[in-house]
Amino acid sequence: MGKRYVVVLFVIVTANFFLPRLMPGDPFEFLSVEDGDVSAAFTEEQIALYKAYYGFDKPLHAQFLQYLKGLLRGDLGYSIHYKASVAGMIGARIPWTAFIVVSALLLSSCVGTVLGTVSAGLRESPADRFVYFVMMAFSEIPSFLLGMLLLLFLGARLGWFPLSGGSTAFVVFSSPFERVADLLHHAVLPVLTLALAGAGNFYLLARSSMLTVLTKDYIRTARAKGLSKRRILFRHALRNALPPIIARFFLSMGGLFGGAVLVENVFAYPGMGRLMRDAVLARDYVLAQGIFLTIAIMVLLMNWAADALYRKLDPRVG
Repeated sequence: MGKRYVVVLFVIVTANFFLPRLMPGDPFEFLSVEDGDVSAAFTEEQIALYKAYYGFDKPLHAQFLQYLKGLLRGDLGYSIHYKASVAGMIGARIPWTAFIVVSALLLSSCVGTVLGTVSAGLRESPADRFVYFVMMAFSEIPSFLLGMLLLLFLGARLGWFPLSGGSTAFVVFSSPFERVADLLHHAVLPVLTLALAGAGNFYLLARSSMLTVLTKDYIRTARAKGLSKRRILFRHALRNALPPIIARFFLSMGGLFGGAVLVENVFAYPGMGRLMRDAVLARDYVLAQGIFLTIAIMVLLMNWAADALYRKLDPRVG
């Protein structure tokens, strides 16, 4: 199991190095552009010095070896566009993304699991069909489009939530509680978008798992004892249907880090997604590599945690 993840990580690192370099353009061309107009901000000699400083004047294989050596030292490099440490920039943005990802995952998993459990208990009823349709409808809408709809309706039309940003600019808060309230107010729409987009997966998994558990003999015994339907569903059946749902929780966490990229750009939220967009637009290879690698490692760690936990919860899985 460990060797497989090592191989996957090496493939990701290799692709992470070469893919940004396949993009058209050059990061140093953007250093010579001011306000969208091409100008002689840097001479060819200065650009040559920049390329030598970042090692871009070396053959591609030599750059790759240098990149691997830096990773082994924990060095993600220095941003060409922002002229700052990549590790420091990512470290400043991760808390923003992690907050909306974890919040959305907790919300979607709880809502999806509860609705899936109730839907399984009401199988083939009008309520079951209605909930199934609604959850599938939200699941089929791309997260960025769902975010735009929420932004237009709840933000622009009703004015309930801010249209962009992670906090209100140029405001002095009288207490830490006001600061926290402002941060939460700005995070509602991104969290709601990710939660609605992901709740359908938990709903389907919970419903399917519950339908399987409800056919077991001990459920029939519980019914014969005269236990209430609610107690059978949430105390006896759900407990045994939880292992795949918990595994899905960790798997979804890794995937949501990727999904947050688009959602953050819709709401101009100051997380990893916004930083990735800026890095790609500026052809900042070093920064883009650091962000892609961080997200990939997050996904791998969550996959590994899901595998390990699922094996512990269900010993039948080899």
